[in-house]
Amino acid sequence: MTERSPESLRSALQRLALYGGGFLGPFGGGVVVSILPEIGDDLGVGAAAAASSLTAYLLPFALVMLVSGTLGARWGRTRTVRAAYAVYLVSSLACFLAPTLPLFLGARVLQGCSNSFTTPLLLAALAASTPKKRLGRALGIFGAFQAAGQSSAPLVGGLAAEIDWRLSFLVIALVAAAFGLIGIPDAARDEPGAARPRLRDALTLPVLRMGVVALLGWGALGGLSFLVAFRAEDVFGLSPTQRGLLLTGFGVAGILTARLVGGVIDRIGARTAVVIGAIAGAVLITAAGTVSLLAVVAVAWFAAGAAGQFILVGVNAAVLGSSGPNRGGAVSVVQALRFTGNALAPITLTPVYAISPAAGFLLPAVLLAVAAPLLMPRDNSSV
Repeated sequence: MTERSPESLRSALQRLALYGGGFLGPFGGGVVVSILPEIGDDLGVGAAAAASSLTAYLLPFALVMLVSGTLGARWGRTRTVRAAYAVYLVSSLACFLAPTLPLFLGARVLQGCSNSFTTPLLLAALAASTPKKRLGRALGIFGAFQAAGQSSAPLVGGLAAEIDWRLSFLVIALVAAAFGLIGIPDAARDEPGAARPRLRDALTLPVLRMGVVALLGWGALGGLSFLVAFRAEDVFGLSPTQRGLLLTGFGVAGILTARLVGGVIDRIGARTAVVIGAIAGAVLITAAGTVSLLAVVAVAWFAAGAAGQFILVGVNAAVLGSSGPNRGGAVSVVQALRFTGNALAPITLTPVYAISPAAGFLLPAVLLAVAAPLLMPRDNSSV
């Protein structure tokens, strides 16, 4: 057996960290989903007020990401990613120590802003270091790591809450520190003399349309995890750990299917994959929000994780597989709109759920099934 050289081991570790960076965004955003009642009790507020911690993270994360891909490309991928991880580390420790809701929300805002500079730059770095014919599969692996973050966040939060919910933020801080130290692969770093990226090159009509598809796909599908958690407590009386296990199914399905989905996208095309995911996802979240059998809800939510990968990986493949002059900025815009859907879901659908729990699920299902297939461009060559 031949031994790997230190350089090859370093390269492999950097490649793993590049994929692993995709884990942190969904994990940081979703770690509070299953523990909102515990956070509210500790900080002296209700669960509804504690739910604002989802928006406090996701809304600035999404808004700053509109420009973070372009700015990060100007400043240099490696330097920007390392700095963003450092700020994420500090803000996670601030969440761990925050004694009041305003301070906790402020730290969550800083978390979201810092993480907005990692996700799009890591995606652009992945595209820069991967042959185009294998891009779908590579994005599938990245999607699997994002799904791992999505799936493990509620479980880690629920397990931490059995001792102290704040411990979950200590885990986040340690992960951010590790990824910041490792950095990104040398092959993914900026090319000397490359043209200065412009934001207007990323704000094209096809990019914006795909961004709205991502908004619907994630706000009306993966973004409904908080409603599933509410329903799990209200209808089935599940504990924090049980809620975390239920919500984990979505991400586990994504982990198991993301690479396969990437290979399928390489064969059938991004648009077809997105349409499949949107229609299937609408059916599944309808079942998760209306069926009275816990087993059916668990299976539907699990399968919805696979449908989400068709949308997420499909949109990313459409953007990064194009020949546009600012692909990093374009994927940044799309990801910004994707997470805007995540951020808006709690504040827009919680009141609907309070009036009619079924309507809280049916409304996003209709939007997903109807609007996403109509908006997804048929040709991404002009992206």
